Amino acid sequence: MLRDQQGRILLVDPDYKPDWDHPGGMIEANEPPVNGLIRELNEELHLELVPDQLALSCIDWMSPHGPWDDSLMFIFDAGQLPADQIARLEPDHDELRRYAFLDLQQVQQRLRPYVWLRVEAALKATESRTVAYLHDGHPA
Repeated sequence: MLRDQQGRILLVDPDYKPDWDHPGGMIEANEPPVNGLIRELNEELHLELVPDQLALSCIDWMSPHGPWDDSLMFIFDAGQLPADQIARLEPDHDELRRYAFLDLQQVQQRLRPYVWLRVEAALKATESRTVAYLHDGHPA
């Protein structure tokens, strides 16, 4: 979760699916989640972060659905990005149509409902300095 100085949340509009989402993606085999996130942010937005900038705020176990097995979804909070770092964001047009910093109402409108539940839990966890643990978007 990345925010600007006004507290708006960064979402991306991927080419490969119909809905907006968080920046990030799939980790590779034997890749720690935080390293995968740093790699994905660099690939998708040319954003360079280090592990010290990221705090785990949510883990969501997703049960098998459609053709997919179960999965673990992580949200790390990177806090507010400085204006100069935001100015250097550059979406990889092979993966993303665009990105935007959005207020909470806009975030809720653009995300799939279960992803919004994850974001909402992550925001509360960040505020209380805890980590949310969910099953399919709901408290475990």
